[in-house]
Amino acid sequence: HALDIGAMTVFLYCWREREMILDLNEEISGVRMMTSYIRIGGVAKDATRPWLDGIRDFIEYFPAKVDEYERLLTKNPIWLDRTEGVGAFTREEAINWSFSGPALRASGVNWDIRKAQPYSGYDNYDFDVPVLNNGDIFDRYRVRVEEMRQSRAIIKQALESLPEGPYKTPDNKVSLPPRETLHTSMEALIHHFKLVSEGISVPVGETYVPIEGARGEVGFYIVSDGTNVPARVKLRAPSFMAIPGMCKMMEGCYIADVVGIIGSIDIVMGEVDR
Repeated sequence: HALDIGAMTVFLYCWREREMILDLNEEISGVRMMTSYIRIGGVAKDATRPWLDGIRDFIEYFPAKVDEYERLLTKNPIWLDRTEGVGAFTREEAINWSFSGPALRASGVNWDIRKAQPYSGYDNYDFDVPVLNNGDIFDRYRVRVEEMRQSRAIIKQALESLPEGPYKTPDNKVSLPPRETLHTSMEALIHHFKLVSEGISVPVGETYVPIEGARGEVGFYIVSDGTNVPARVKLRAPSFMAIPGMCKMMEGCYIADVVGIIGSIDIVMGEVDR
């Protein structure tokens, strides 16, 4: 959101690293946004040695760039004037308006699902949860900057503990078989056809599973009636949940500050539409 209130240089610097990350995504998955790489039961294909080496190179390169972003913004008097005390929410307001993620932690609430309800091995990694107390645009920015450093620490630990072995479940009744087997195995072809045409029949019941997304809690509530079609699916999208509170946050502010508030909450309309 720095670009939205006049800080163009740091936006262009960040774009440099963004392209490097997207290049790594494309190298392993074939697409820049990784929309089809993660599958039920694992991932589409195994990590390659050159790709892992590329990640290692990037995480050694990245910390100096985060420091560079901070030199451009954190003590910049114009940036401070446009962000300190602007769009502030107290701890109680952030909770009552259902904020999550960086917007919640910038208001003094120490809540991160990766720590509170660990999943995907997060309990094996040593990382801090950045928490600040002013709840304004500036603190939401500072939380996100520190989260970049913590994300880098998590990735480094994950690389160090990455095991050899299968990259997806061998149960082809719930996970698509490897593509290279479809031309040589009739069983794999049958499993692929059944999964694509019918899907998975899930036992009767209901569950809610949240994860910590970049903008906050992403949760799926699913009700099964025992068939291959869910009886109900409810998606908790953090951008959607933040809009009412964001509108409250804008009351009494300058029109010029609206774009900064929106940027600090980081609303994505595709996510809002779910």
